[in-house]
Amino acid sequence: MAVNKKILNISSPVANEETKGGVERENWKNPFQFFFYCLGYAIGFGNVWRFPYLCYKNGGAAFLIPYLTMLFVAGIPVFFMELSIGQYVSLGPTVLFYKLAPIFSGLGWAMVILAYFTSIYYNVILGWSFFYLIFSFYSMLPWSHCDNDFNSPGCYYEEGAALCRNQSLFFFNHSCLSLEDYCGLEDLLPFNETHCQNSANTSLTPIEKVVTRISASEDFFRNRMLRVTGSTWEDMGDMQWELVGLMALSCVIVGICLSRGIKTTGNIVYFTAIFPYAVMFILFIRGITLEGAYKGLEFYILKPNMTRLTEVEVWCEAAVQIFFSTGICFGSLITLSSYNKFTNNCMRDAFVVTITNCSTSVFFGVVIFSVLGFLANEMGVNVNEVAASGSGLAFVVYPAAISLMPIPQLWSVLFFLMLINIGFGTQFSTVEAVTTAIVDQFESLRKRKPLVVMGTCISLFLMGLSMCLQGGIYMLEVFVFYSAGVSVLIICILQLIAVIGIFGFRNLLNAVEEMKIRVRLPLRIYWGVTWLCLTPASLILITVISFTDIVPASWEEYLFPEAIQVLGWLLCYCPVAVVILGAAHAVATNKEEFLTLFKTTSEFCPANKRAKQEEEINAKFRYLSHNEVFMIENGSS
Repeated sequence: MAVNKKILNISSPVANEETKGGVERENWKNPFQFFFYCLGYAIGFGNVWRFPYLCYKNGGAAFLIPYLTMLFVAGIPVFFMELSIGQYVSLGPTVLFYKLAPIFSGLGWAMVILAYFTSIYYNVILGWSFFYLIFSFYSMLPWSHCDNDFNSPGCYYEEGAALCRNQSLFFFNHSCLSLEDYCGLEDLLPFNETHCQNSANTSLTPIEKVVTRISASEDFFRNRMLRVTGSTWEDMGDMQWELVGLMALSCVIVGICLSRGIKTTGNIVYFTAIFPYAVMFILFIRGITLEGAYKGLEFYILKPNMTRLTEVEVWCEAAVQIFFSTGICFGSLITLSSYNKFTNNCMRDAFVVTITNCSTSVFFGVVIFSVLGFLANEMGVNVNEVAASGSGLAFVVYPAAISLMPIPQLWSVLFFLMLINIGFGTQFSTVEAVTTAIVDQFESLRKRKPLVVMGTCISLFLMGLSMCLQGGIYMLEVFVFYSAGVSVLIICILQLIAVIGIFGFRNLLNAVEEMKIRVRLPLRIYWGVTWLCLTPASLILITVISFTDIVPASWEEYLFPEAIQVLGWLLCYCPVAVVILGAAHAVATNKEEFLTLFKTTSEFCPANKRAKQEEEINAKFRYLSHNEVFMIENGSS
């Protein structure tokens, strides 16, 4: 009798993640490794250079009201939701969301792409930090004066200018000029000791505005490290091999640490998570004892402007800062919690990590602005004239302030060591999310995970090369501006729909209690109000406002060309496109009823239950195979 060999369908399209490949999934040695890993991940560069400026800009201490409100409305709920689902099913996001609802099979990959994009420019910034660390050991910090070969004619530093003022002269291009020569630089004539005039005697120009000045620290950043002067998108200049080498060093360190497994890396993060706090405390003591520190703290937090609370922009910026500073929707939290023991109290961890993260942001602000107050006092200007946001704060303004302190090399080494540790704390988690996604999806690679890690690090290195050109800062700014922009908010909304809308609020709470985490009535009410109402409402509102307040990407005064803006938007919507492609693939390959795509599969369960399901199916398959009843008659014998 002829038969048609119709193989029994015994598993989902995703390979069984616990047994295939012969390597079991790792677990943390103890809960502290997970806690410090999460803490190191959540505290990133933004805590150092974005939050302090936002707080100062949006009303000082008044900004803490919307900031803490959004923390409890959206930050903690999403943070805990990601930790709980990752720990419950012990899977990374790429496999987890397929099992949660096949229609969202692309959602996990979207998160991984966000993590990958972030890792690219984090490697470059780590390279910058190493660059500054090396120069911090010089007997005279090169960003403290204008006597270097690379300094531009407009380089200005207070010590050199003071020497010229003592001779009634004016500092320019490493030398002291007379009033006549100084005004003549721009074809002007002397008017008095404080002004120059044009030849027609129709306008006056203040002495300090005659030529464009650039601080010694900014000159070092622009013309020594980046060498960006004169570069455009059309001409990105030559490769900066020093930065290439330092970025490679960053990749090698990440690759070596992660290739040894999470238990080894878990020991390393004890240092990368704790060391920044030790340095921050030292810098705090030094900062508040500097002359002018109180002036900086006044601008930062001591004089709140409560009227700013009536502005929608302030609340939106607080919400956006919470989403990005806690690191939600990048897949890393799901990945890290997937290595937890099933009964770990991840709810406690969610509260402690997020509140510590926000407290750290505030404390960083005190450290930063106490030093900025000192810098403003030394320069004789207001604090708002030296305050900055972004990389300029960490690589221009703060180094300038450090250079004016006694023993500047010590403070510079401490500061950039702190930045390096902060960067690695985040980089370990984002790269781990990428590599875990790969070995979860392709289980046979699990025993070759070190090769996967090194391959990922090599790809990050190659992707970062364009950011090491003389105009590489432009590419980096495009990634910072677009790659984790509004797409993060969209991914977060989709995640809420998948977890709360499809898996269900009650099922999620039941899963939490199944992990032996006791949820008391007040917390049940809190999770219900936030997950079902406040969190999605705030996300949707912020996303809508983000679309109505779009500005083009730029760096300083250079507005990027339209083609580059288009490239940026492609980066932005790449993760969203992956969600759509994943849904389309799920529809195209679905062989059951259409509505099953929107239902949680039986495999969205703890790892031991999935293993038991697999054993039962395999046992049944072996029985059918033995009795040859799994073959259907096909018309011949």
